Amino acid sequence: MCGRFVLDFDEAGLLRAYVATKADQEGRDWSPVYSIAPSTLVPVVREHYDDEGELQRTLEPARWGLRAAWAKEKGPRPINARYETVTTNGMFRSSFTSQRVVVPMNGYYEWVEQDDGSKQPYYVHPEHGGLLNAAGLAAARKSEDGESWDVTFTIITREAKDAAGEVHDRMPAYLPDDMLDEWLAPGKLGDDEKADLHTGLGEVSEEIAKTLVTYPVDRQVNNARRVDRTDPSLIEPVALT
Repeated sequence: MCGRFVLDFDEAGLLRAYVATKADQEGRDWSPVYSIAPSTLVPVVREHYDDEGELQRTLEPARWGLRAAWAKEKGPRPINARYETVTTNGMFRSSFTSQRVVVPMNGYYEWVEQDDGSKQPYYVHPEHGGLLNAAGLAAARKSEDGESWDVTFTIITREAKDAAGEVHDRMPAYLPDDMLDEWLAPGKLGDDEKADLHTGLGEVSEEIAKTLVTYPVDRQVNNARRVDRTDPSLIEPVALT
């Protein structure tokens, strides 16, 4: 699974990396965060056609934990969607068909239970750094004031491979840069298109999984509420005793 991740790019860096524009010009700028937990507002990348029919790629804030338009207020808000069933599960299939996004991250945390019952955090990331394009799904619903949209998202996860598999059996499904146009393309997919995209995601995400490495980090990251989310030392490796 993916229950906490890192995004150490600032907003300007993200806009350059994805050749995107900022959707909410009045919203706060994004700054690096080293411990992003569920329910947090984070930037996601999506594409849409504007009023003049021009394709636009935007960076916009979305809350982690998918809430479908039809979902009840106290219903589940899943932070992950299983790759194996994402096109058939009623919670996700509509979003896979027409509301796909990219969730930028530099890596994510997983925990391994120790013999004494405590949990040791590990940081999973590309060996040489850089951005990862996590495959995400979004949902939007009218805000309470009726004048804007609240966007939520979930991250697709798959069976973990290589380094990620050493610390957990699930991991985010990542996309290469050359597949972003296909993944983000707006419009509703037909059944064959959906099947092809799903198969392609499985293939490319497995290849990216082979490039990731993992190492232990300080246990201060364990407490999502009290940790200093802006502290870059959270992702520094530590020696285990």
